[in-house]
Amino acid sequence: MERRKFTREFKVEAVKFIQERGVSVAQAARDLGVHGTVLRRWVRERTADPQQAFPGPGQMKPDQLAD
Repeated sequence: MERRKFTREFKVEAVKFIQERGVSVAQAARDLGVHGTVLRRWVRERTADPQQAFPGPGQMKPDQLAD
């Protein structure tokens, strides 16, 4: 089975769905077809660093780049 990939935009909108609309993680998971654990991780990542969350495949956060 191939691992599903989600765009940064999808992840941001999923987090907004939970945070701004007050939808529970469980309900959002059912509506979006994503596991609740994945959504909780996305919320944590977006809350910790909104500008740098979800850098995408092959992209590293600025603090991870070697000097």
